[in-house]
Amino acid sequence: MRIAWAITGAGHFINDSFEVFRKLKAEHSDLKVSIFISGAGEEVLKMYGLLDSMKEIAPGGYMEEIFLERDQGYSYPKVGRFLMGKYDYLILTPATSNTVAKIAYGIADTLVTNAVTQAVKGGVPVYVIPVDIAGVIRSELPYGIDRDLCVMCDVCPPRDNCPNHAITLEPQIDLLLCEGCGNCIELCQYGAIKGGEVELKVRDLDYKNVQKLRGLDEITVFESPYDVLDII
Repeated sequence: MRIAWAITGAGHFINDSFEVFRKLKAEHSDLKVSIFISGAGEEVLKMYGLLDSMKEIAPGGYMEEIFLERDQGYSYPKVGRFLMGKYDYLILTPATSNTVAKIAYGIADTLVTNAVTQAVKGGVPVYVIPVDIAGVIRSELPYGIDRDLCVMCDVCPPRDNCPNHAITLEPQIDLLLCEGCGNCIELCQYGAIKGGEVELKVRDLDYKNVQKLRGLDEITVFESPYDVLDII
């Protein structure tokens, strides 16, 4: 079985999506997964310390590659596989509200939205897990510094030992440099560095776009990455 996994730039569902695919790989020795990662998706995977872990799912070799949007040019040639019947499914998780809106209105100007378009044209079943479905969601945050707990140490072990120099003098964590290793958490004696959750209200516009997506015959919308386990 061959699956294409597409990832966009959302923190919500990113860890759950990874765990689902790790479980699938563990349970199905014949399963091959190719991963298509948007530009924002690459940044978010780094923030959550998951970018290198993608190799557990797609270790390399034919039909087990990782495709980054920045390496694919403007024509995204690898999405041509969907027209050639190379994949059994395309699973998009997590799907940002921006990506959902583009798919709902037929826009294909990124690696991921182009993959969805070509999959539909090629008759490949597409499953989408949006992050903004309805109501209020609780989303996991990347690491950050709690300014109420930080005492602005002149000698800051987390900053001095960050391998990517992601902690600034302010202090803040530059999430575009952070790779989510978590070493800084143990080095801060005041417990000022941590992850967490944030409560987000889904916009009415995003809800309506998800409903429009549900109305497309070629696409199935799931509410959780774990729903994917039911189709494999």
